[in-house]
Amino acid sequence: MNSTEKEISYVSKNSYSTLNTLTKKTKNVWFVCHGMGYLSRYFIKYFSQLTAEENYIIAPQAQSKYYQSKNFKHVGASWLTKENTALETQNIYAYFDAVLKAEHLPENINLIFFGYSQGVSVATRYLAKNKLKCAQLVLHSGGIPKELTVDDFSYFDESTQVNLIYGTEDEYLNASRIEEETNKAEALFGNRLQILPFKGKHVVNVNIINSLV
Repeated sequence: MNSTEKEISYVSKNSYSTLNTLTKKTKNVWFVCHGMGYLSRYFIKYFSQLTAEENYIIAPQAQSKYYQSKNFKHVGASWLTKENTALETQNIYAYFDAVLKAEHLPENINLIFFGYSQGVSVATRYLAKNKLKCAQLVLHSGGIPKELTVDDFSYFDESTQVNLIYGTEDEYLNASRIEEETNKAEALFGNRLQILPFKGKHVVNVNIINSLV
């Protein structure tokens, strides 16, 4: 048996979700990357308590969908796996580029890049590659990719704030992992970093989200 794996390029379409309306009164635009198992139209609801007039939320949708249980009822999505990671990452970059281009964001807006769980890896990798300036980077309950370095974020303005959020009872984080991720974030972001632990498990903390702006 002589099997060969080949690659092709083709045009693909994907959805994304938005919340509120982008107007001249909008102060903050959130680009929020969901965790594994979410769909963007449900994940975006965690941002519904933000002041609608001042906050516009964009929730990109991971392209890889799957059924979450054997009853084939609930659908989730995943950004990346260990399979063909480099190629899939390039596809995500192209998709994020297309979403941001379609939204025609004004230059003077406060852009907040937000990653939750698996979304942390795609958010940080995208910023590192594209050198996209943002007012805030929010890392919520996820791991920072090991290959990222201080130089990847040296373009950040002095005013750029980085928030590291995690639950002290997160079932995916033990004490050593929390220490590892904290040390990594401190090494990458230095004085820009604000660490915001909360008592809770691996859940999206809406109260902290509401306090960020």
